[in-house]
Amino acid sequence: MPKVSYRRELLDNGIELSVRHLKQYFKFGHGKNAFITKAVDDVSFDIMKGECFGLVGESGCGKTTTGRSLIRLYNITSGSVYFEGHRTSAGKGWNEEEIKRLRKELRDGLKQINENEKKELSNASDQNEISSIKERRNKEREELNSRISVAISEQKAAIAQIKYDNKHVDKKLMSKMQMIFQDPVDSLDPRMTVEDIIQEGLHIQGQHNKFANSRKVAEALEKVGLIPEYASRYPHEFSGGQRQRIGIARALIMNPDFLICDEPISALDVSIRAQIINLLRDLKDEMGLTILFIAHDLSVVKYFCDRIAVMYFGHIVELATSDELFKHPLHPYTNALLSAIPKPDPLTEKVRQRIIYHPEEEHDYSKEQPVLTEIVKGHWVLANSEELKKYKAKIAKLDATKK
Repeated sequence: MPKVSYRRELLDNGIELSVRHLKQYFKFGHGKNAFITKAVDDVSFDIMKGECFGLVGESGCGKTTTGRSLIRLYNITSGSVYFEGHRTSAGKGWNEEEIKRLRKELRDGLKQINENEKKELSNASDQNEISSIKERRNKEREELNSRISVAISEQKAAIAQIKYDNKHVDKKLMSKMQMIFQDPVDSLDPRMTVEDIIQEGLHIQGQHNKFANSRKVAEALEKVGLIPEYASRYPHEFSGGQRQRIGIARALIMNPDFLICDEPISALDVSIRAQIINLLRDLKDEMGLTILFIAHDLSVVKYFCDRIAVMYFGHIVELATSDELFKHPLHPYTNALLSAIPKPDPLTEKVRQRIIYHPEEEHDYSKEQPVLTEIVKGHWVLANSEELKKYKAKIAKLDATKK
């Protein structure tokens, strides 16, 4: 009997969550009018246990889609997600495309062999030569058929394992992964009381003891700075900051190990944002949480996250520790995001130069496509060979300037 895919080496290396070649495509329309949106296109990263990992980028770059894919709100198109060593989500899109490619390779290969055989037979002088040509070409056909058959069988086995893994995900394991949503208004059911909203996860897990659940709700509310008496009220009776705290309490009641925070402060007033950030930091330390913090503001993730991945158009273009990213911003899009951070000093703010990112002007990928490459230890950037040389020179120049 098959078992769910498990990678012990991830736990041994302290990796809480591992994402490999994640692709999330959405198909719209039918027939000739159908088109595909590549929301997330081949994204890979690891999040260490106890780490706060920032994912930043402009609206529509695929940040939220990545977070929702990790927690299985979407069925991913391709790639794998490993949580605590177990594969919790996988997509078979790449495997299916590989089978199509192999079958085409078989058709094209057989066609080429037949054409070559026909030419050789037309020039053959006797029966012995004809027999030799046919024997050699038949052997080529057999070898090609055998090789392609083995490769297709491997892909079919991988697809069968993917289907098995997706069907047999441990629900208790998935409950350790929780998400705080972006909009504190739309993410809370207006017809349910706060207690019912927070308890919902417990009910899904089969915990129906009213007294025990009420006690857990009271504890969760106190953890996020709200009083237990709020449990009987409805979401519309609270401010935006209080609603976000209720959303955090809903996630914490499941006692998670991994928390996905999808822009938890973007819909809040500036005065409330610091409170929510400080609350999340305290909860992280108290509960030993691992956090994926999704945001579009680099100034926020700088002080909250250990490592930062910059995302653009479905791809990760740069990944480094917080200090390293601000010390050596390499990719033009990272520099564009940094230039958008407002400065508190009116004098420097007045002369601040905004950088506008134009990919078609910044990059020439006609000869060589970019690859996410480790340029210095722990610092990855999406670039080709020519750009890597420029980025290395830029690091040396930045270091020399600071000295």
